[in-house]
Amino acid sequence: MDEGATTGVKVMFIGEYQHTIDPKGRIIMPSRLREGLGEKFVVTKGLDECLFVYSLEEWGNLENKLKTLPLTNKDARAFIRFFFSGAAECEVDKQGRILIPSNLREFAKLDKEIVITGVSTRIEIWGKDKWEAYNNDSGIDADSIAEKMSLLGI
Repeated sequence: MDEGATTGVKVMFIGEYQHTIDPKGRIIMPSRLREGLGEKFVVTKGLDECLFVYSLEEWGNLENKLKTLPLTNKDARAFIRFFFSGAAECEVDKQGRILIPSNLREFAKLDKEIVITGVSTRIEIWGKDKWEAYNNDSGIDADSIAEKMSLLGI
């Protein structure tokens, strides 16, 4: 069980960490992020060609939300398949590493250098080149995004 579940405090993941992935597909999960994941957690395909990492509690929350989507809707079925078909339950070894399954490494194009980011209720794992390209994309304009978020009440 994650630390937040025992204290009643919701775990929030934040920060950006540069790491490497070894030839066997193992990465060291930063200790600050590892603490909130618990002993076991879920890694799955994410959006923007990265991986999403969820504590079991947060994965359960996501699963419950996805269960409410109508099976008669083709996009809903595709979205559910996308998240669940690539999902793998993982755990941290004694050296603080996690093994990323080969299908997920291929999906996210994880080669040697990676970036691990805390994004509120989940962790994202990016190939370093993909992360840099995402951040340098001229389509990302913080002011414009902030305006759109205000329309959502944020």
